[in-house]
Amino acid sequence: MSSRVEKTAITPSTHTAPPAKFSHGVRKGNILQVAGQVGFLPAVEGQAPTPAGPTLREQTLQTFANVKAILEEGGASWDDVMMMRVYLTDTDHFAEMNAIYNECFSGLKAVPAARTTVYVGLPKGLLIEIDALAVLG
Repeated sequence: MSSRVEKTAITPSTHTAPPAKFSHGVRKGNILQVAGQVGFLPAVEGQAPTPAGPTLREQTLQTFANVKAILEEGGASWDDVMMMRVYLTDTDHFAEMNAIYNECFSGLKAVPAARTTVYVGLPKGLLIEIDALAVLG
């Protein structure tokens, strides 16, 4: 007899349904994968998603808030994150993003997550996207 662990979709109240057939987060057993998040403000019924602002700082802070909302909805925290991937649209933003990243995680008690940063194209006006993989105790 098989005891398969089912996958559970994670969608916090701050998020709208994804625009395609994917989940904002998926948990299976003690593994939680957060899909790529961008700096959209919390969802407002009937309104199109709106970026937090035009600056890298505004979008990065909102992106972290969006990732955190999914982690928490899935029963995880930043301390559970093993891997983060950061996608930037402009190589000139790397140093500023690193400074914001270090600010955000300066109080972390656990070993910092591994991280990869790559440069990509994102929809017009979006500067950063982040995904995360968490393993819960």
